[in-house]
Amino acid sequence: MSMLFSAARIGPYQLSHRVVMAPLTRMRSDPGDIPSDLMVEYYSQRVSEGGLIISEATPISIRGYGYAGAPGIYSDSQIEGWRRVTDAVHAKGGRMFLQLWHVGRQSHTDLQPNGEAPVAPSAIAAEGYAYTKEGEVPFSMPRALALEEIPGIVEEFRAGAERALSAGFDGVEIHGANGYLPDQFLEDGTNKRTDEYGGRIENRARFLLEISRVAISVWGADRVGVRLSPSSTYGSMSDSDPAATFGYVAGQLDHLGVAYLHVIEPRIKGIEEIAKGQAPVAAQQLRGKFSRTLIAAGGFNGESAAAIIAAGDADLVAFGRHFIANPDLPERLRHKLPLNHYDRSTFYGGDRRGYIDYPRHAEISPSEL
Repeated sequence: MSMLFSAARIGPYQLSHRVVMAPLTRMRSDPGDIPSDLMVEYYSQRVSEGGLIISEATPISIRGYGYAGAPGIYSDSQIEGWRRVTDAVHAKGGRMFLQLWHVGRQSHTDLQPNGEAPVAPSAIAAEGYAYTKEGEVPFSMPRALALEEIPGIVEEFRAGAERALSAGFDGVEIHGANGYLPDQFLEDGTNKRTDEYGGRIENRARFLLEISRVAISVWGADRVGVRLSPSSTYGSMSDSDPAATFGYVAGQLDHLGVAYLHVIEPRIKGIEEIAKGQAPVAAQQLRGKFSRTLIAAGGFNGESAAAIIAAGDADLVAFGRHFIANPDLPERLRHKLPLNHYDRSTFYGGDRRGYIDYPRHAEISPSEL
């Protein structure tokens, strides 16, 4: 049997296989950024016995929004909506972590309180698009956070972690990847500060480590994970020495004792899967810095996922696009069954189409195979 379907542990939890549902922004919440009935059905469809789901990225603050329609965890009014989701996941024997999110500069004034500028470590604009109620719009120019504002954002992460606990999650994941606020502090292409949050690596990593510590204060270290993207340039991100920067962070997180490190692999432009013969380098590079559970994500198929686990460079593998289109993905991979094709046009926002209407393999008639 492939090691992909051997038992594994993540923090205090025993998993029956190593196929993880990656965090996937889908923008189907109800007004008030409250998880909807559609969301309950969507997550319930994708539960497997003894499997792990990481929720879609969930803002811990109104200022943390870059995608209209994303569910939040910044208000007590959102707890019950998430509780319905976690109850559905647990009823089918799954585990679920909530991903805590602040987009920082990757936002637009239309998504910010009173039409204000988004916040960032430094006033440097990002390339790319925010999703507003009117559609895609270029990111707005951010303003640099004042030093005295930073503790308030750290507290918002702590409060979000506490609400996640009340909502019945099994743990939380800090979204420190993809050019969002913690990553903006971490990488020197976006952080030009001269105070204790800027300059040398230890200072640039301070914000990410502080929000990790406050999550740990709520959950305990063994139920907190952190996501990193050492190779990502999304949102015009860059760092002068990513090996040193991300190696330092991985070592510090290992010292804190977090449950897992979730590492996004570089994807080759224009190619949907990691190319044959090309090793997933990000997990391999950080494996030596982090002694606990490591999740790899980005462009994997069943074969390449089994290979990285067999090589010892990752313990679990997260799947995104294929989980969107295949609610029974673990079973399909286990039995080498054909996969449904995903429809990118329905990824962000909309209704049930492209969200809860993908069939399980057992629901497909022989004539459709």
